[in-house]
Amino acid sequence: MPAHVIVGAGPVGAGTARLLADRGHDVRLVSRSGRGPRHERIELVALDLATDVGRLRELATGAAALYNCVNPPYHRWPVEWPPMAAALLSAAEHTGAVLVTMSNLYGYGPVGGPMTEDLPLATTGSKGRVRARMWADALAAHRAGRARVTEARAADFFGPHGVHNSVYGERLMPRLLAGRSVSVLGDPDMPHSYAYLPDVSAALATLGTDERAVGRAWHVPSLGPLTARELVRRLAEVAGVEVPKVRAVPWTLLRAVGVFAPAMRELIEVRYQFDRPFLLDSSAFTTTFGVEATPLDDAVKTTVAWWQDRTAA
Repeated sequence: MPAHVIVGAGPVGAGTARLLADRGHDVRLVSRSGRGPRHERIELVALDLATDVGRLRELATGAAALYNCVNPPYHRWPVEWPPMAAALLSAAEHTGAVLVTMSNLYGYGPVGGPMTEDLPLATTGSKGRVRARMWADALAAHRAGRARVTEARAADFFGPHGVHNSVYGERLMPRLLAGRSVSVLGDPDMPHSYAYLPDVSAALATLGTDERAVGRAWHVPSLGPLTARELVRRLAEVAGVEVPKVRAVPWTLLRAVGVFAPAMRELIEVRYQFDRPFLLDSSAFTTTFGVEATPLDDAVKTTVAWWQDRTAA
């Protein structure tokens, strides 16, 4: 019986599965497609979480940890997240597996300084409220003795291994490697925290294997503060290309594109993350578990190498 059941085979879920398997854990990776990394310790299972909650409980029976790495379409969070989150929490309650949820920073809303885990989840945005309710429900189950839960909250992703939809993914890296100008959201000179994808997977693996994690949320060790312009410059220097011009995507353009692409329209709700300093304090994780973020130079080198290989292929 697998010790770890991961639901969601995107970059985070697949990366966490690989990491746990490489460390000698048996992993069951569950997704709608049933696809994922090939590894002797990873079992791939196809499941539509929205329609087969009972099957999820069966798959999680006997597991030490159940990881929520699902990510519904961005514009459908208010509709699709509540039943999926309820299904995962129910499975954790019925099986005793620790529920490890991959989350983000939307729940805090705009704040006046570095974000810490003790800040209230006071956002007024629809996506942030969805995330805040998910954690409130999980924490209530934990305090009532029905489940053991923990949550990882990460800043914006960048890195290798399929980080396509990130601000520093498919819309930026190919252009940068080709020596073309690039566009970023918001003010390119505002300091920002970033989450390197392998650090996110490492944080989830830690939370799923250390009893000290249970009962609270944790910030993933992050890079920064670093402005978008500085990060683009470091990426270009490592890639050996001319540092490109960095332009800000006009919010009016996103509104116009959003008429046809709902996911783009949804970004306007979190505009504050890109037009003012957006800083994460992850010292609690580092102090408790002794894990720090990957050094920026190492993260940039690995990221550039992965995108160069992908572009060449």
